[in-house]
Amino acid sequence: MTDPRLSELARQLPALKLSTDPGDLEHHGRDWTRRWAPAPLAIAWPSSIEDVQGVVRWANAHGVGIVPSGGRTGLSGGAVAAHGELVVSLDRMNRVLAFDPIDRILTVQPGIALEAVQNAAQEQGLLYPVSFAARGSCQIGGNIATNAGGIRVIRYGNTRQWVAGLKVVTGTGELLDLNRGLIKNASGYDLRHLVIGSEGTLGIVVEATLTLTSPPPASQVMLLAVPAMDALMKVFAEARHRLRLEAFEFFTDRALHHVLAHGAQRPFDDTHPFYVVTEFDAADEQAEADALAFFGLCMDEGWVADGAIAANEAQAAALWRLREGITESLAPHKPYKNDVSVRISAVPAFMAEMEALLAEGYPHFDVVWFGHIGDGNLHINVLKPTDLDNATFVAQCEHVTALLVDTLARHGGSISAEHGIGLVKKPWLGSVRSDAEIALMRGIKAVWDPRGIMNPGKLL
Repeated sequence: MTDPRLSELARQLPALKLSTDPGDLEHHGRDWTRRWAPAPLAIAWPSSIEDVQGVVRWANAHGVGIVPSGGRTGLSGGAVAAHGELVVSLDRMNRVLAFDPIDRILTVQPGIALEAVQNAAQEQGLLYPVSFAARGSCQIGGNIATNAGGIRVIRYGNTRQWVAGLKVVTGTGELLDLNRGLIKNASGYDLRHLVIGSEGTLGIVVEATLTLTSPPPASQVMLLAVPAMDALMKVFAEARHRLRLEAFEFFTDRALHHVLAHGAQRPFDDTHPFYVVTEFDAADEQAEADALAFFGLCMDEGWVADGAIAANEAQAAALWRLREGITESLAPHKPYKNDVSVRISAVPAFMAEMEALLAEGYPHFDVVWFGHIGDGNLHINVLKPTDLDNATFVAQCEHVTALLVDTLARHGGSISAEHGIGLVKKPWLGSVRSDAEIALMRGIKAVWDPRGIMNPGKLL
């Protein structure tokens, strides 16, 4: 280590793994946005809570910013280290620590992958229900930092609903033990919920106690081809009325085009404007009859033009791939992403306005929509033309995003539904939060992180 500060850190914490290798700096200094050139001071891999506390105290002493790093699958620039920060990767803190069968809670370290949490729950005959396509690489600490949602929010809610306790190292190096897995705890402010969704700006999650639940009954997966936008909400309303929904996801023909080009199988002979993947309980003959009656009604009303029901797990996985493979299929095109939300009832009017706005703003760009109709969360992806330089592309996209923000405000929506504010959405935080709210948020951060070292420049 040529930097004397890093040499001091290495002496203070001999178990801490440190690297200034250019490949490590490049890999760990960025997230999926790929818009900022990574330039961290170094990468640190703590293996214990004491290591994390020591790193934070060292950073305070030297005024070095810290960027907590999980799977770095975020899309808002929240895990970018572009200004000499120390990246603190939680990769080595990746174990299941305890399981309590009476409380049905699982205690884990923050660097464990979401899929590993789900597998650990399954080994106990239980379910950790938060799920999305990046489950194999995203980490639970990052899920907590962004209050991740995913494809089953319609039944299970966001990550927040499943966090029973947290241990957090604040920006001063103090360790907080928040809520301790209690179901009822009316003892003042629940600081656990300040940390959830805080994007690493208040502290570093070093341990999480997660609530598990019973596995759902057997389910079925159905793919529907929808001929028009206004039919989407009619299909959703009827599905919610007749079926016990676990997921209700939509995507456009352009999304399907890219997933098929990425290796998925074409579901229907014809192409349709919109598609829905829905999963629902099918535990008995009555539930299956209800599903067939739902499909028949949608066909009779003209809300659905075609459909398919998975007959086995392999077919269900193939149908889900059409939705879950979208993000990966778009990545080579360097998309500019907007992750927005409105109330469910406002989805049709908002989508109609936005389609017109995007057609005018991006007449020559490929715009891909998909999202979670059941919770009002829409993902808008603008793909960069190969002949356009990145700076010009981003500038054009940000101009239209400003118009998008105005449309969201009219519908009472949010510029960030589940990916956080990070760097990408920071200019538009004021469209969602009032000046008074932002002032309170700044005050909270000043108490937790008085030197401003925790994920500096993000969110606020």
